[in-house]
Amino acid sequence: MGGGSIYIVSNEDNTVFCVGSTANLPVRIWQHQNGYHPHVYSAIHKLNKLVYYEHLLTIEEALARKEFVRSQKRKWKEDLIAIKNPEWLDLYTALLAEEH
Repeated sequence: MGGGSIYIVSNEDNTVFCVGSTANLPVRIWQHQNGYHPHVYSAIHKLNKLVYYEHLLTIEEALARKEFVRSQKRKWKEDLIAIKNPEWLDLYTALLAEEH
């Protein structure tokens, strides 16, 4: 199997966020940003801003990392985001540049 990624998406005001995993991060974030939400929670809270991501070697590692990150308290997740993205900017453009 190929690699995988975990990501955290937030809403415009950074008041709500969600941790997910995928084998194709650019496509998955595009889906969030264009209203193709597989989960009602994402749609209701308009979670379409990529604030954090990590690439892992396998999808299995990504799934395990996602579950670990999800199990942490909000403050821990906020600190994780702040390490890579202290201004909570949308990282989607940076992700696309990284892919090319």
